[in-house]
Amino acid sequence: MFRELLNKKNITAYRLSKESGVPYATISDLCCGKTKIEKCTAETVYRIAKVLGMTMEEMLEKRMYNRPSFDLFRSNVCHNVKRLGDLDFLIETLSGDEAEKYFERGWYPEALYLVAMVDYLSRENDIPLCDKYDSLREVRLQKPIFPSSLRVEAKVMQDNALLDDAVSNAIPEFARFNIIESEVRDVC
Repeated sequence: MFRELLNKKNITAYRLSKESGVPYATISDLCCGKTKIEKCTAETVYRIAKVLGMTMEEMLEKRMYNRPSFDLFRSNVCHNVKRLGDLDFLIETLSGDEAEKYFERGWYPEALYLVAMVDYLSRENDIPLCDKYDSLREVRLQKPIFPSSLRVEAKVMQDNALLDDAVSNAIPEFARFNIIESEVRDVC
């Protein structure tokens, strides 16, 4: 992960060490994963960030969030819809920028799931689509995401027809993003 950042910034570990004043051993340990940037002192993070043209927050941001499983995320979203109701969920989601934040973090399924939910609830309630997510609506996941319970069932039963049926019965707003979702209302 850290080495990818250096490659992206087109800087070698040696050069980063020289320009930042951070020992090469520390930079090397970060590159090979032996040390994590979030475990470094604030001074070390500051020096590295400064050379890379980033803020300390940008350096640490992706590492500060513990990403839940996608199944847990989708369950939480459905529970929020149930708890708030369609309109309040739409208002809360559209007034925040959660989908964009997820997308910026590289959490594409989560971002697209929120957009799909907004689009689905808008259709269900005869509300015109908000253009806030137009750029995200152009994105599609490469591989379909199925609920894990369905994947397990298909594997145990050795029946891929279950997955095919799920695709054909998926809610269109979710299927557009390659997210296979057939029920968002029936949550416990």
